[in-house]
Amino acid sequence: MAKALLGYVGGSDPRLLAEMRRLQQRVQDLESELVRIQDENDALNAAAQHQDSLLDSIDIDVPQAEPALT
Repeated sequence: MAKALLGYVGGSDPRLLAEMRRLQQRVQDLESELVRIQDENDALNAAAQHQDSLLDSIDIDVPQAEPALT
């Protein structure tokens, strides 16, 4: 089956193996980046929710602005 996936019956082409290793490394790099970005997003969402709860807890009676005289 591995030979069928490679597309030929001969031995392994070093260029093909190098490309496959490069692509596998790229996939690992992208997966790591995805995990990092998801963690950062979770932290930002938690901070935003915390800020919203702080803003909701502040009960300041702000007077309405007077209309400008024309």
